[in-house]
Amino acid sequence: MDFICPRCEMSVTSEFYGPCESCRAALRAKYVAVRSDVDVAEYEPKMNVTPNAVALKDD
Repeated sequence: MDFICPRCEMSVTSEFYGPCESCRAALRAKYVAVRSDVDVAEYEPKMNVTPNAVALKDD
C-alpha cells in the first residue's frame, strides 16, 4: 500500500498505514520507557474492630 507518512510527509510503501520506519525508530528512541524499582510498604491490617464490652468486663 502506498501512502504519505503522517509524520514526515514522505511517500511510503508499507502493509499498514502509519509512520515510516525512520519515524518509528525516532519515536522509539524518544519515548524509551525507564523501569524503576518502587518501594512498597508492607501490608498491615487495620484494627477496625472494637473489643466487646462484655469480654472486657472485670468482676
